Amino acid sequence: MEFSPSQLIFYLLSFIIIVSSIYVVTLKNIFHSAIFLILTLFSVAGIFILLGAEFLAVSQVLIYVGAVSVLMIFAIMLTSRLASKKIVQSNEQVTTAIFICAGFLLISLGSFANTVWRVNMEPLPENNIMTIGQLLMTDYVLPFEVVSIVLLAALIGAIVLSRKAGA
Repeated sequence: MEFSPSQLIFYLLSFIIIVSSIYVVTLKNIFHSAIFLILTLFSVAGIFILLGAEFLAVSQVLIYVGAVSVLMIFAIMLTSRLASKKIVQSNEQVTTAIFICAGFLLISLGSFANTVWRVNMEPLPENNIMTIGQLLMTDYVLPFEVVSIVLLAALIGAIVLSRKAGA
């Protein structure tokens, strides 16, 4: 069985996503978890590129990696409580979490196996990024602006939480 280069890239990116997402939820250092989250998000953008969804890949990198992840890292670095040695970073509910995750995995696999997947054979528009951009600035301008306000509120909230009392 011989694999094409795009299949090899897909399997490599999938492996990176699985391993780095496991590190995101298992590492005790929250800063290292954020770094592995960025690696996971970059790998997902790579899969979007393989699927021909360039706009989603660029959005993934700009919004999640460029904005949300950097915001999380700033919040981690500016919040002195997270760096304290007094905080115990352990979870006593690991067994319960494993059973819940296994149940969710079984339900997901069952629904994937029982779904009839339709393949759309219509060609993609010639310039889908321009079409999406026009839709964002005309029909979907209100949700687009609401998302920007929510991100601004998250930034202000991170600044307020990181300020020291009385400073």
